[in-house]
Amino acid sequence: MPYRYLEEIATADVAFEAWGGSLEEMFVAAADALTNVMVADLSSIAPIQAIPVDLEHEAVDLLLFNFLEELVYLKDARRLLLRISQPTILHTASTFALHAVARGEEIDPQRHHLIVDVKAVTLHRFEVIQHHDSWQATVILDI
Repeated sequence: MPYRYLEEIATADVAFEAWGGSLEEMFVAAADALTNVMVADLSSIAPIQAIPVDLEHEAVDLLLFNFLEELVYLKDARRLLLRISQPTILHTASTFALHAVARGEEIDPQRHHLIVDVKAVTLHRFEVIQHHDSWQATVILDI
């Protein structure tokens, strides 16, 4: 599991760190951490629907922020629990561009053991750090 929850950072919210050997791996880990806050068993989410996600931003941290917010929006607007696999992130001189396919299904309380509802991703202590051979993000979610 390439993420862990940080209990010492936020008492009324949920905080986590996500990491990966590549930027794409870190984005997948952060998406899983976000979704795993809401549903106890990620494997209970069947890949029934496919939703393309295409985002751009000049800053990689704000690209991750917008990406996680998009997953929260799709949960709220379309009642979808989604997982991401094999995103691509291209970096040019001026922007980072993400293309991913989110796969999942509509929330079914009979099959999905729901824990808490994530209302938003916050910018409080939000950061993305590139290490020598990996990427790491710290995220706080408003629940």
